[in-house]
Amino acid sequence: MTTPATADLVALGQHHYLPIYRPREVILDRGQGSRLWDLDGKEYIDLAAGIAVCGLGHNDPDLVAALTAQAGKLWHTSNVFYSEPPLRLAEELVDASRFATRVFLCNSGAEANEAAIKLVRRWATAQGRAPERRVIVTFRGSFHGRTLAAVTATAQPKYQEGYEPLPGGFRHVDFNDITQLETAMAPGDVAAILIEPVQGEGGVMPVAAGFLQAVRALCDRHDALLVLDEIQCGMGRTGTLFAHWQDGVVPDIVTLAKALGGGFPIGALLAGPKVAETMQFGAHGTTFGGNPLAAAVARVALRKLSSSQIAANVERQSAVIRTRLATLGNELGLFSEVRGRGLMLGAALADAYRGRAGEILDLAARHGVLLLQAGPDVLRFVPALNIGDEEVVEGLQRLETALHEFRG
Repeated sequence: MTTPATADLVALGQHHYLPIYRPREVILDRGQGSRLWDLDGKEYIDLAAGIAVCGLGHNDPDLVAALTAQAGKLWHTSNVFYSEPPLRLAEELVDASRFATRVFLCNSGAEANEAAIKLVRRWATAQGRAPERRVIVTFRGSFHGRTLAAVTATAQPKYQEGYEPLPGGFRHVDFNDITQLETAMAPGDVAAILIEPVQGEGGVMPVAAGFLQAVRALCDRHDALLVLDEIQCGMGRTGTLFAHWQDGVVPDIVTLAKALGGGFPIGALLAGPKVAETMQFGAHGTTFGGNPLAAAVARVALRKLSSSQIAANVERQSAVIRTRLATLGNELGLFSEVRGRGLMLGAALADAYRGRAGEILDLAARHGVLLLQAGPDVLRFVPALNIGDEEVVEGLQRLETALHEFRG
């Protein structure tokens, strides 16, 4: 039951926020691991992790210790001066990446992708390519952010409507369709291909076997850059620290955010040797990027997310969740497919229930389990990568109750 305090706070949000969100009318108050409690004391199992952000759950003691230690020293310097945490983080990201030589630190995934778009265009300019030969190819169903260039790269019209005129220089093709991609590359004007190894907002769609290798080969043939958006699927989410490791390719650029900060805002662009020297003094910048607080937390998150224990837990819990979702889908006739990698899973609704993912999320929350949707037809599961056995079992039990109620 909603208390007056909760109702008052919800009313504040409805009155003062730009009405661009429709959050559920609960006030989340505290968290521990993969459990959350609202202001009214109700407990939830968290299978959403702040949209794949809280990769180590809530209130992780090591992240808290890193943040509080840095908070007592230095909060902000700007990039006019050095401070130690972002320097150490940059070194550790380069070492972990296996391909990068330089790093640009920013505050969000959209900023990381904006930086990648600018880096591609600057690289193409340095190659002597005219503006009309600096095209970036992206894929339908992708999501690369809400800033104007990133939302243009996002090949989903629903995110673009009303923001025209959109920037030029982008070309969209169907995901996992190598024939369309070859046709799109044929004019010889493509500077880069930007792709998510697993599309998140596009329905939790992984690249098909061998597709990224074919994309890499096309980039090499046409002297184009391979840019991987691992903002949602990276940092251990799919079972390896970087999702593309499973596809056996070496990118030119990778963008990161979300789980890198464990809940503290941070983004990063990793640049390989082909592009690492392209942007020189004054070519780009950010006031808050490389913030010492964010970097201190991200260093610990990166270390923990790189561990074999996290990888093993992702593999084990993924198998449990997949199996249970498949069983529930068969029992109730709700799902046509369960897909994804690691702990980035999507349960696609059967035809009879398409468009009703939001209803299921509402019921699930009422039964004490939080999950996401990936469009109106897919339930998305992106829990903390260290989620425990008890929380997985209990969360799925609560979901089962909600699904039975949904089916009536």
